[in-house]
Amino acid sequence: MQGTTAEERRALGQARRKQVGRQQHDELKPKARHSPALALLARSMHGRVPALITLKYELMAQSPFGYFRGAVAVMAADLSVLPSTGIVSQLCGDAHVRNLGAYAAPDGRLVFDINDFDETIRGPFEWDLKRMAASLVLAGRESGHKSATTRQAVVQCIERYCTQMRAFARMPALEAGRYQVHRLGGIKPVHAALLKAERATPQHELEQLTCPAPPSGSGSLKNGATRCFREVKPTLTRVTGSQAAAVLASLAAYRQMLEPQRQHLLSFYRPVDVAFKVVGTGSVGLRDYCIYFEGNGPGDPLFLQIKEEPASAYMAYLPDAHPPHDNGQRVAEGQRAMQMQSDPFLGWTHIGGRQYLVRQLNDHKGSIELDDLKGTGLEAYAEVCGELLARGHARSGDPLVIAGYLGSGGGFAEALAKFGALYADQTEKDWEELKRSRKVGKMP
Repeated sequence: MQGTTAEERRALGQARRKQVGRQQHDELKPKARHSPALALLARSMHGRVPALITLKYELMAQSPFGYFRGAVAVMAADLSVLPSTGIVSQLCGDAHVRNLGAYAAPDGRLVFDINDFDETIRGPFEWDLKRMAASLVLAGRESGHKSATTRQAVVQCIERYCTQMRAFARMPALEAGRYQVHRLGGIKPVHAALLKAERATPQHELEQLTCPAPPSGSGSLKNGATRCFREVKPTLTRVTGSQAAAVLASLAAYRQMLEPQRQHLLSFYRPVDVAFKVVGTGSVGLRDYCIYFEGNGPGDPLFLQIKEEPASAYMAYLPDAHPPHDNGQRVAEGQRAMQMQSDPFLGWTHIGGRQYLVRQLNDHKGSIELDDLKGTGLEAYAEVCGELLARGHARSGDPLVIAGYLGSGGGFAEALAKFGALYADQTEKDWEELKRSRKVGKMP
């Protein structure tokens, strides 16, 4: 938009209403799917660790919300056949209620923001909002809310998004780029996540993830360390020999892409042990390694996560997105684009031809639980989701164009509330189909 006036940018957003009206976002076309949901899921499993694919399906079969978390590939296909605004920003890609969380900023303060970017890519801004709307309905149902409450939660989320985006459109660009979201600590689900993050100190993680080292010669510990990863199979398994050596060798490329001051800080830490970790729901089956480092003695631990990143599920439907060829880089850059403050050790590397994101593991991190959304928690939290998505899109897109499209009416929020309920219903049908396939032994 360089060289275009503010009025022209706002007018561009308004003109996109002719492409797809704001009330048209209530549409869902499940019959337009180019493949059945189970086939889309099976395709998304290609390249994953075979032994863990069954585990992922088991996690998805536990509840409709669990299915939703693991079925980004299905929703990406469903969104691709709907009318689109064509107004592009960086997408979180997997915007749902549990992909926001607390973590430590570079200055040590705890912040709360969108915190999962495995599917991030540049695409139509409303795709994030539609996924968040569906997640609010599903999470609301699972936490005991009635339909009227889940619908109102979506309306409040989207209205908050619209209000905040209009505010960003009026701000000086630099002020919008560094906007801080306040009052978060007073919202029950956010407060619970911040408390968890406060307790998740490096020393706490040391106790949770490691145990006293085995006798000398029975493992692959480096530098005479006294602790190693605690094995909790299948979710946490120590890695030794050539596999551990390959993981440690990937640190060389990772160090090179870090800023000099981060390289210097990392140089004080020496690697001690390596483990394979199973994480989340959507990521189950991908290769995920953890490295345990020690800095100034055993009381100064650092845990880095090296997480495999395949292409975004949206990539096939966004030919003009042009993300970096390296998917670890795609995720790191997408995260930095949307977040106000990011992990100082965020980066990327390669192991055996596969692409990986590198970040800190559980350093003052805390996420919400669905039980936190009971009572008034759902609607209050929905507004936080809307505000943080607005900030991420304003930082990485054009708030004037988005605000021009949204206008001042409430039709857009009402349409997404209807879409959220329709997509939650469709998710429940797909979930039932997955469960039936497991019963008859026809797991995709």
